Amino acid sequence: MRHAWYYRVLRIVRVLLTYAVLLTGAVIALGPFVWMVSTSLMTLGEAISGKWIPSALHFENYVIAWQEANFALYFWNSVRITLITLAGELVFSVLAAYAFARMRFPGRDLIFAILLSTMMIPAMVLMIPNFLTVTWLGRVGPIKWINNWPALTIPFMGSVFSIFLLRQFFAQIPDDLFDAAQIDGAGHLQFLWHVVLPLSKAPILVLSVLSVIGSWNALAWPLLVTNSPKWRPVAVGLFQFVDEAGSEMHLQMAGAVITVVPILILYFLTQKQFTESISRSGLKG
Repeated sequence: MRHAWYYRVLRIVRVLLTYAVLLTGAVIALGPFVWMVSTSLMTLGEAISGKWIPSALHFENYVIAWQEANFALYFWNSVRITLITLAGELVFSVLAAYAFARMRFPGRDLIFAILLSTMMIPAMVLMIPNFLTVTWLGRVGPIKWINNWPALTIPFMGSVFSIFLLRQFFAQIPDDLFDAAQIDGAGHLQFLWHVVLPLSKAPILVLSVLSVIGSWNALAWPLLVTNSPKWRPVAVGLFQFVDEAGSEMHLQMAGAVITVVPILILYFLTQKQFTESISRSGLKG
């Protein structure tokens, strides 16, 4: 009886500690978001004073933020940039991942290892070389790159992480399916289109979500390669609330909420497939 009571108390303590850790993590994760929403409903004086709860709900801040920062244009720019980047990333990542996973050619493993090693290079280190590259391409090519969609989309169509994620999943598809497809006269492209892609909806959905989030939240690179609002995305629009007199914090937070809402909706719609694919992609290589 004494041992049974001891283990019962120990189990209760473990459960309480588990919930305490989860609750602490939830507070840390949700705290900034709650503060952002609360600040977006305050007056400028309340936002500067550091209050957490507004005295009155000022929903007109969202209307003012939308109009002052010309969010309609920035939203449309972000949608165009995101769709172009996503389409290119899906095409190139799927083809490259299939080649690394299902095709045999000299130096395949070495090339893939070199490709993976580039993930260790910080993105900021590559920013200047990429800028010089797109500037040069804009001078010698027929298409203008700077302050136009090519500079904002094409450099991000070849994602190493996307290739790695899809390659891990493609490699798990049984070879028997490819042998059966070959007996029926199917080649690599037919096997990819009719067998691999239908079986890979979850990782492709994850790739799409990550690509959308990356394109939607881009800030440093668009500021570098654009000099007018014509192609600048929504994240750049938040800077409209910072001037010489200081930051209009309440309007800036209202704009941030407007910016975050589409990403939250997208994630909640794809949450199940997102978590399942991430767990499955690490089973074996």
